[in-house]
Amino acid sequence: MSAIDATAMRIARPGISLAEPGDFLELLKPRVMSLVVLTAVTGFLAAPGHMHPVLGFVSLLAIALGAGGSGALNMWYDADIDRVMKRTAGRPVPSGRITPGGALAFGLSLSVLSVMLLGLASNWFAAGFLAFTIAFYAVFYTMGLKRRTAQNIVIGGAAGAFPPMVAWAAVTGGVSVESFVLFLIIFLWTPPHFWALALFKMKDYGAAGIPMLPNVAGERSTRRHIFAYSLILAPVGVLPFAMGFGGPVYGVASLLLGAEFVRRAVLVLRMPDGDETMVPAKKLFGFSIVYLFSLFAILLGESVFALVVA
Repeated sequence: MSAIDATAMRIARPGISLAEPGDFLELLKPRVMSLVVLTAVTGFLAAPGHMHPVLGFVSLLAIALGAGGSGALNMWYDADIDRVMKRTAGRPVPSGRITPGGALAFGLSLSVLSVMLLGLASNWFAAGFLAFTIAFYAVFYTMGLKRRTAQNIVIGGAAGAFPPMVAWAAVTGGVSVESFVLFLIIFLWTPPHFWALALFKMKDYGAAGIPMLPNVAGERSTRRHIFAYSLILAPVGVLPFAMGFGGPVYGVASLLLGAEFVRRAVLVLRMPDGDETMVPAKKLFGFSIVYLFSLFAILLGESVFALVVA
């Protein structure tokens, strides 16, 4: 059913539920959840210690559900701006397939369930950390600062960077410098990733009234910010190898991927003002996804290999 048909039916029959299972899955932001799962599993297996496999699976499931719950709360609150942006207008709430109240109830239920589940399966420190992460993303970022500051992506990036630390805490009962390094990689990756997107989606964000950096500070300032963050990210990405919890494959890959990230950031920096094609920004955005998934996938693979040969 198209978004137009759904809206028409809702007008004709107020209160009707048009939701299908796929719509609730979309509320979870599955692409974001896949990143959360990958980084959480990596943190889980890289952490020193041991958990029963069943409890470990339940703990990781809880973290994934927490990410999904916060995503649903984000979609509930942002339905008004999603409705005016081309890339988000088809989401379940603005299209009318799920009511705002339904999205809110779904998000709150998943959030509470995830925290309770993690506390029972692992420990209450990890559960509290997960609750803080959900609140940070749904309340502090989405409801508080997303529409008020051009640094919204930097702030929101922290919430997306917490999952490996939460998973680490589920295993060990606390956090460590190593888990903070995993957090730092994602935290520093988020601004250049999303600012590259914002460069070629300026009109969308402008129409929604979101103060993204290109709309507030201009394209040139945004390109400089992307380059600066990339310069910091590249060496930080190598830290797991330097600190001994990333192996030689990770070490080589992180060096090469980091150098390529910086090279692409330089191309963005050199973009002429008013470049409507935004090709370098689009290419950096695509590569940034490959960069982060590759780093964590390699680190995860090395952790699995170490467990197998142990």
